[in-house]
Amino acid sequence: MHDLIVLGAGPAGYHAAELAAVGGLKTLLFEKRSLGGVCLNEGCIPSKALLYSAKLYDYAKGEGQKYGVSCKEPLLDYAAALRRKDKLVKTLAGGIEASLKKAGVEIIPEHCLIKGKAAGGFELEAAGKAYQSRYLLICTGSEPLRPPIKGIEGAMTNREVLALSRVPQTLAVIGGGVVGLEMASLFNSAGSKVRVYEMMDKIAGAFDREISQELQKVYEKKGVVFKLGTAVKDVAELGAEKTLVCVGRKPVVAGIGLENLGAPLEAGALLTDEFMKTGVPNMYAAGDVNGKYMLAHTAYREAEVAVNNILGLRDIMEYKAIPSVIYTNPEAAGIGETLESAKSQGMDAVETKLPMQYSGRFLAENEGGGGLCKLVWNGRRLVGGHMLGNPSSELISTLSTLLFREMSLEQIKKIIFPHPTVAEIIKEVSFHA
Repeated sequence: MHDLIVLGAGPAGYHAAELAAVGGLKTLLFEKRSLGGVCLNEGCIPSKALLYSAKLYDYAKGEGQKYGVSCKEPLLDYAAALRRKDKLVKTLAGGIEASLKKAGVEIIPEHCLIKGKAAGGFELEAAGKAYQSRYLLICTGSEPLRPPIKGIEGAMTNREVLALSRVPQTLAVIGGGVVGLEMASLFNSAGSKVRVYEMMDKIAGAFDREISQELQKVYEKKGVVFKLGTAVKDVAELGAEKTLVCVGRKPVVAGIGLENLGAPLEAGALLTDEFMKTGVPNMYAAGDVNGKYMLAHTAYREAEVAVNNILGLRDIMEYKAIPSVIYTNPEAAGIGETLESAKSQGMDAVETKLPMQYSGRFLAENEGGGGLCKLVWNGRRLVGGHMLGNPSSELISTLSTLLFREMSLEQIKKIIFPHPTVAEIIKEVSFHA
């Protein structure tokens, strides 16, 4: 009998398993594919490795000349970039495995099926062997959606596109959300002719509209073609060498035996409350499987809340300050409400904004300026922040802290930012409120 069995070793699963074992629980972790889940092996990390190679290539091709640095006949060795990506993934996966084993987590690389309730807990089966546990944590993640489009079965998902052995001459991207834009950025830099097809009237999903429009303009200048308000009906009609579909993801709730426990689902996701409890006593869930925020950093926090409550340490999950980032070049990031969403909720909302070049550090490192920082206020309280420009992915962490602490305009104005840093733009925008 184990204290806790965790299904799935993505960001939620491996983090929860380690925390539980360190907390004194006899913990068993099942993962049928690879430690680290989609994020480490087929998503967040490998894509950022390749995007960084593409960014360096952009500078070598001509961007560097703006800074007095020239490079003759640069070459993007895509095979070498792939090898570096694979090495990075292997290194990080090895680190996860070492940490889990050091904490005392037992890892079984098999698919596990929930058989039902057992005396004092749950009964599960894997590879013909039975297992029992007092608590159960479901962290089975999500998988790509494939819309009902003719020929869609031949399109790539995030898994296949990151494993391409060479750069395609032409690439059609179905879906202008975060993944679609990052892959459009990567292969545009690498030399592909890229078209992005999006059903909405804007790219980047729920991102601030002005930020999305400015990002689109940047990539149109780079040669990416955007087809907005377009519903693809036949992949063959796109006429591309390769097609990538990235229109969203769905929780993995089938094939793990949830029906044997009568676990309640909603819109195809496993229901969880603020304690990460499901509708089944002593069963918790964290990560994409609950369909709330399909982001690795959200999954980490959900895992912490679940394990803390299993250990008897009351903890609640709050979703008021979840940052989102698009790792294009330039980066875009956002958190909380946009002006549009705030007003739709009846808030007394206003926004203040400034070009990023109000930051001397930004202008020193971004020849030609560009970029934007916007803060959204409900009265005198910060409720949202949105940025375009490098390094937005790092700056958004500051806004996350301010938003989580529900800081007022007066409090933010008193914060001392180091000079010169791009983060000073946050204080500059605040003084214009």
